[in-house]
Amino acid sequence: MKYLIFMVSVIVVNFCSAYNNDPSQKTKEKMISKSFTEYNDIERVEPSHWWVGFKNQTLQLLVKDENVYTADIEISYEGVTIESIVKGTSPNYLFVDLKISEQTKPGKFNIYFKFENGSRKIQTYELKSRIKASEDYIGFNSSDVIYLITPDRFANGDESNDIIAYLKEKKIDRKNDYARHGGDIKGITNHLDYINEMGFTAIWPCPLLTNDMPRASYHGYAMTDFYQVDPRFGTLEEYKELADKARIFNIKLVMDQVVNHCGSEHWWMKDLPFSDWVNQQKAFEENTELKNSSHRRTINQDSYASERDKKEMSEGWFVEAMPDLNQNNPFMATYLIQNSIWWIETLGLGGIRQDTYPYSDKTFLADWTGAIMTEYPNFSIVGEEWSYNPLIVGYWQQGMNNKDGYKSRLKSPMDFPMQRQIVDALKEDEQWDTGFVKMYEGLANDFYYASPKDLMIFPDNHDMSRIFTQLNKDITKTKMALGYIFTLTRIVQFYYGTEILMNDSAKPGDHGLIRTDFPGGWQGDKVNAFTGEGLTITQKDMQLFVKKLLNYRKDSKAIIEGETIHFAPENGIYVLFRIIEDEIVAVILNKNKKLVKLNLERFDELGLKGRNLKNIITSEKVVWNDYLTLKGEGVIILTTK
Repeated sequence: MKYLIFMVSVIVVNFCSAYNNDPSQKTKEKMISKSFTEYNDIERVEPSHWWVGFKNQTLQLLVKDENVYTADIEISYEGVTIESIVKGTSPNYLFVDLKISEQTKPGKFNIYFKFENGSRKIQTYELKSRIKASEDYIGFNSSDVIYLITPDRFANGDESNDIIAYLKEKKIDRKNDYARHGGDIKGITNHLDYINEMGFTAIWPCPLLTNDMPRASYHGYAMTDFYQVDPRFGTLEEYKELADKARIFNIKLVMDQVVNHCGSEHWWMKDLPFSDWVNQQKAFEENTELKNSSHRRTINQDSYASERDKKEMSEGWFVEAMPDLNQNNPFMATYLIQNSIWWIETLGLGGIRQDTYPYSDKTFLADWTGAIMTEYPNFSIVGEEWSYNPLIVGYWQQGMNNKDGYKSRLKSPMDFPMQRQIVDALKEDEQWDTGFVKMYEGLANDFYYASPKDLMIFPDNHDMSRIFTQLNKDITKTKMALGYIFTLTRIVQFYYGTEILMNDSAKPGDHGLIRTDFPGGWQGDKVNAFTGEGLTITQKDMQLFVKKLLNYRKDSKAIIEGETIHFAPENGIYVLFRIIEDEIVAVILNKNKKLVKLNLERFDELGLKGRNLKNIITSEKVVWNDYLTLKGEGVIILTTK
């Protein structure tokens, strides 16, 4: 019943005869028949264009123009029919449902708007050919290591776009951790060679869409236009160029999207289409108190949760500057689904990372994910569920047999529980219930997940302290964390700069400091991590460690798809193996600071006795016999390959 009023407003349109009898309209039609003329009379039509050949043959256009609700609409294009038109609560919106048949050919056509006052407007619309088949959109998987980048802080490839006069935040100030620094799309494109040489197989830039907020707009998560590239990052053509050039290196592009919220300066916040387009809309419009989310995300799984708690979590704004989108409004839901598909097609994406995943309506999330995966069966989506409880994280993964019957359709939740266990294990002293046992038991929890290999593991990210800071600037323990993460049965995400020990130890947890400029990304930088100039010995060593391990991982069937066998920690040593056919990778983590001999007899079931192995990092040859001498704390990664 909630949207009965909308459906009562449906207008079935067929005004052919009216237009045929209109002299001025006939003149336009004659002109079009001779040489098609394009028009752009309407303030906003979203999506701005679409494609033929989708399984879902429906398309909903958001039309915004002054008093457009009074307009009659006509389309004359073979294979395209108007199914319905719904008026918004605001008189400036119409939502037009089109059906695009299987036989529809790509091309341009005009949409005619006839207003009550006798005026007319025309908007040209285009249906494009799809560049490739749905099945050819291949998402990320356990073979991938994804390089996460905060674009404003990575590299400034075009100084001319640093300041855009009509946007609210104009200042560039690299000394201010929360100001814009000037990094852009071109800066990423210019350094794809570095990303490739390091061994990364995908990139995930934080949002690149317009964020016209008055302050801290650099991070991109308070979007003010879901269809526009922020001009301070570049143009749509440059975004496409990034995707195209990345593909030359076999690097997938993962887009960071947000369906939970927008920025308070979003263009529609000045004229909202419906009375429930965003949650707490009445309070916003009356300028009364707005409540932020309780952030109690467990209400999604809690069978005892009160209705009040559910409402405070799901309808609260993420923060004051980020209005919470109401996906229970079916037009908002469709808008967000179509927007995601539009970007997949436009950029040829290799995946989506969905921000603040559990904050959105979970029924909508299943519909959103399902709509995408129906069109792109080999695609990948990762959802951010920042919980250290594996029961909560596992709930969101496709294939889980949830008690409440919820089916998420999400392939890849983020493995925050395992990340926490790794850090705790490396920081703690070795006892029966502390230290390496945390990693051992954390990995043992894989029995619970529907598909452990599709979880996304990471040492750190843009919202948490760098791993080097988390491990108290201990280089050896940082290598142990990375060595373990890179060899797990997981998709790996890696934050830019961690390879050169970037850290936030001066102010742990400070977001602006976590997102420090990558040295060498700006003209005049004295240190250049892209070339190695000015890096310290320890920074170069860590960079080389990451590079060697990732480039081995690229071609390692054992790490990408092999069986995992690990042995309970003993005497401060934890050993894990990845195995497929004749390739065995042994990961030995050792906390003993003095020389120890590891008895290899314990691992006889693997059939390694007498075999030659090679250290992936040092290339040192090792014969697997009775004992292996460990000369001190650290990680050793050996391979039979």
